[in-house]
Amino acid sequence: MSQVKIFGLRTHLNTIIPAVSDVVHSCVMEALQYPKEKRAHRFFQLEASEFFYPEGRSDKYTIVEFSMFEGRSVEAKKC
Repeated sequence: MSQVKIFGLRTHLNTIIPAVSDVVHSCVMEALQYPKEKRAHRFFQLEASEFFYPEGRSDKYTIVEFSMFEGRSVEAKKC
């Protein structure tokens, strides 16, 4: 199982959420053989005062975090 968190500045992320979600999900489907309907993404749009990132980076600095854990067995899913 995989869940994805995307962090960035509100002013930047707000305009690219659908595109980023599509790209991330296509990568997850290819790498992990996920079905199309298993999209699990959360976007965290932060104000500039809430998001600290390395000096020299632009306001497009974005963090993509993948949390992966073993899924339930087929037997457990049947219950």
